[in-house]
Amino acid sequence: MREIAADDIRDAVAKMAVQACCVLPEAMKEKLREAEKNEPSPTGREILGRLLENAEIAESDMVPICQDTGLAVVFADVGQDARIIGGDFEQAINAGISEGYTKGYLRKSCVAEPLFERANTKDNTPAIIHTRIVPGDKIKLRLAPKGAGSENKSVLKMLVPADGLEGVKKVVMDAIKAAGPNSCPPMVVGIGIGGNMERACLLAKIAAARDVGTRNSDPRYAALEDEFLEMINKSGIGPQGLGGEATAVAAHVEWAPTHIASLPVAVNINCHAARHAEIEL
Repeated sequence: MREIAADDIRDAVAKMAVQACCVLPEAMKEKLREAEKNEPSPTGREILGRLLENAEIAESDMVPICQDTGLAVVFADVGQDARIIGGDFEQAINAGISEGYTKGYLRKSCVAEPLFERANTKDNTPAIIHTRIVPGDKIKLRLAPKGAGSENKSVLKMLVPADGLEGVKKVVMDAIKAAGPNSCPPMVVGIGIGGNMERACLLAKIAAARDVGTRNSDPRYAALEDEFLEMINKSGIGPQGLGGEATAVAAHVEWAPTHIASLPVAVNINCHAARHAEIEL
């Protein structure tokens, strides 16, 4: 049994909060460079160039890539042979979010209650935490800040098997068209297929938070990712919704077993600031 201190979890999360909000992953920057090179629209090319310039300034000055530094979404893989000492696991994560967002001067975007008072919690807590117990004695944390512009365009459709692949494609394209410029394209589109209502949404979130350039391990779904990306970029929405080909730089699919009578499909979008940071303790 390996011991991991709650304080170490807190410190790691605090560092990741600033890193994720200020440093765009290199793979995403490379995709934006590729899109700029291939974009036929002059306006689109200029926008992509400005997005890249913004990302470089954010990283060099360690300031947020976007003013919406989002709700903090944390994916935690906790090894079953790891023992957390000196505090509570979720409290440690939230303490790290509070420290990172406060000391890093990141916008606090969380309200304590959603409908009536909507009072800001003033430290961006609590985080949205998804925890899995996995083999091993380590803890792997991935923090993906999620802004509202893209999150608000999420879609869940409970299809039936008879809807088939064409039904899935329609759900995805309807979501992209409805999002239009509001999700700040070029986007990373996460698509969850299968499971049940909540599982499909989580799959889409996991897909959206994947490293750009990674592919589904099932060749059928990897081919579907390519097909989705091509379809999305034929929409003509383009960078920041002003027309062009670079509507998305990636379409990621995750799937799960489902009920014999169900075909759930969820779509979750990341804007061009497809931010995340990861650490292993």
